[in-house]
Amino acid sequence: MSIVIVGLGNPGTEYERTRHNAGRLAVSLLAKTEGFDAFTENKKAIALVTKGSIEGENVTLVLPETQMNLSGKAVLPFVKSVKAAKTLVVVRDDLDLPLGVIKMTFARGSGGHRGVESIMRALKTDAFAQIKIGISAKTPKGKTKKPSGEEKVIKHVLGKFSPAEDPLLKKTLKKVMSVLTLFASDGIEKATMEANTK
Repeated sequence: MSIVIVGLGNPGTEYERTRHNAGRLAVSLLAKTEGFDAFTENKKAIALVTKGSIEGENVTLVLPETQMNLSGKAVLPFVKSVKAAKTLVVVRDDLDLPLGVIKMTFARGSGGHRGVESIMRALKTDAFAQIKIGISAKTPKGKTKKPSGEEKVIKHVLGKFSPAEDPLLKKTLKKVMSVLTLFASDGIEKATMEANTK
């Protein structure tokens, strides 16, 4: 069974380096690093897709071209059963974690993320893996410093990563890639251990 890795984000150049597109950034980088062919448009799925292999496993990389809250539409053509969902990894941003921290979970709900909610509705299950990429700031003591109020949250999420955040973002995306590689070669348990170890 092929592994499906989905990088969540909004399509369009204006969203390219926004925090909400952290998942999309990670999966695009994975495709480049692993030498996959260029992404091509799959009109039926409303997604950009490329196929290749990681650690000898067949992998399909999917970047939904729908708006974030309709991501399920783009994922459904590649994950056709609840059983197939077990080989799905959704990579996405997370406001509850600071930049530099990632977390991998399995069958743990959406945490209020609209893209994940849409995928759960489309697949009729939450039994798939997620890699959450922290996008919030940190207090001097290392606690997550989330923006509060809907307006501030939207501004933060749709804001671009600053040049000062770049080195940490690069490091974080690198870690996401090593977790995804481990998922392909060794499965969810080892990947989760790698992701959730500081």
